[in-house]
Amino acid sequence: MTPAQPTPATTTTPATTAGASPRSPRSPRRERQHMSVRTTARRLRGAVIGIAVAATLASTVSACGNGGASAAAGGPSTLKWASSYFPTHWDPVVSGSGAQFRLLSLVHASLTRTDETGKAVPDLAKDWEYNTAGDQVTFHLRPGLKFTDGEPVDGAAIKFAIERAKTQKNSALFGDLTSIKEVTASGLDVVVKLAQVDHQIPQLLGQRVLQVSSPKAAQDPAKLDQNPVGAGPFVVTQLVPGTKAVLKKNPDYWDAANIHIDNVELTSAPDASTVVSGLQTGVYNFADLTPSQADAAKKAGLDVFVQPGFNASNISINVNKAPFDNPKVVDAVRHAINRKEFVDKLTFGLGEPTDQPFPEGYIAYDPESKNRWPYDPAKSKALLAEAGFKPGDIKLDLVIPDAQPASEIVQSQLAAVGITLTIKVDKNWSKPFFAKELALSIYGTTGRDSAVQTLTAHFGPNGPLNLSTPYEPAGFEAAVAKVRQTPLDSPDYPTALRAATRAGLDSRALVFTYSAPNLFVKNKSVSNLPKNPAHIDWTGVKISGR
Repeated sequence: MTPAQPTPATTTTPATTAGASPRSPRSPRRERQHMSVRTTARRLRGAVIGIAVAATLASTVSACGNGGASAAAGGPSTLKWASSYFPTHWDPVVSGSGAQFRLLSLVHASLTRTDETGKAVPDLAKDWEYNTAGDQVTFHLRPGLKFTDGEPVDGAAIKFAIERAKTQKNSALFGDLTSIKEVTASGLDVVVKLAQVDHQIPQLLGQRVLQVSSPKAAQDPAKLDQNPVGAGPFVVTQLVPGTKAVLKKNPDYWDAANIHIDNVELTSAPDASTVVSGLQTGVYNFADLTPSQADAAKKAGLDVFVQPGFNASNISINVNKAPFDNPKVVDAVRHAINRKEFVDKLTFGLGEPTDQPFPEGYIAYDPESKNRWPYDPAKSKALLAEAGFKPGDIKLDLVIPDAQPASEIVQSQLAAVGITLTIKVDKNWSKPFFAKELALSIYGTTGRDSAVQTLTAHFGPNGPLNLSTPYEPAGFEAAVAKVRQTPLDSPDYPTALRAATRAGLDSRALVFTYSAPNLFVKNKSVSNLPKNPAHIDWTGVKISGR
């Protein structure tokens, strides 16, 4: 749990017109970090780091105009990745399931991973099967695997990993594992006993929730946090906290034959405006990209691409507090939101308007619920009048963790229908948000590989993203139970899943707004990446110019 912290000073922002500068929105802060554009302070810090890294690498890359690996033909290939999400924590139990898991997956493997269809496929586990009742699943591990400290990857190691994620005091993952009642291990077999029938477990225990560390190294979690030891495709050889990590290929990784990158140089990204020039000169060959820089990167001849994902931002509402205890006020907010404005101003047109926590075309997306509450400010005003409110009667604080243009758009759109918001920045925002003390906020999520986990996190009575706990929409619990009881390969699964999404969207606690892109850029030396939703998978990727 988040420890108690001193009550912070708050910053109050007067009503303004929505700006056009780009920014979009357990630890929840890590999910916001993924959805957000970098703050000015982060830009300045990153710029200093970037300059220093560029200086140290300049002599190395100057002879390699293609930005590939080493200057020597046939030499080792090096991925030079500038990331805006450089991990604060390298212990996957602490880091949680926000965007940083993509970087931690360089070091850590999981029981399962996700393919290009979003389906769970083998990773450390070669296969698995459920019992007849559906309340127990047995994973069979690949033989002969070991962590990079020499410890065996066996059933006992997986049991330890799950139990540590459930019980470690600073775990960000315990809330994701509530279906697991008990874990037993025998040799290379791991038996996961469940508190309920739940066919989602193979989807759940992938990179986002169960990246596995060496149990020996994890005996000292504080040391592990900056000295990661996993069984993934790479091994950390040097780590400068918050700044730089150097990794080399792990020859003992189970799929090492399909890892064609020899070394990784991971650096904290400098200011967004310098990333493009860094890619042109070969300081980097791969980077996260802000939408504002996409056009410049394309004009520079770089490969700009969107990796599929589950990003979704929302307005979080507490229906236990006035005026949102009146359903007509909630409906008024729903109809006051122009989702296209978020996309145009925050993603430069690269994102998508969304009214669901899933992208259109994904198995959990419910076509019947599309545009259920269309933008209609006249209807919004009429609903407020029906609820007994005149323009200006409703005055609320919109509490957020840091300055975000998204909050100004919300402020402007609600002002247009007669609701006055005062934006308040609270650096310790997570405490009142997760204590369900706020009346109104905004939030963004990167989603989960398990669609049911995404639904329950948003709409369930104990969902961390449900500001209205213990409220849940009628029929949601039964709809989710039906999905859990349905095997993933059953022809009934898509119908059951979409019905659960539809039930969840009845919730008055969230109004979805837009989806920010997972935007990346690389130079021509790096081959295309697998389009695994929300993941960065280096399997089969090659770097030319060797």
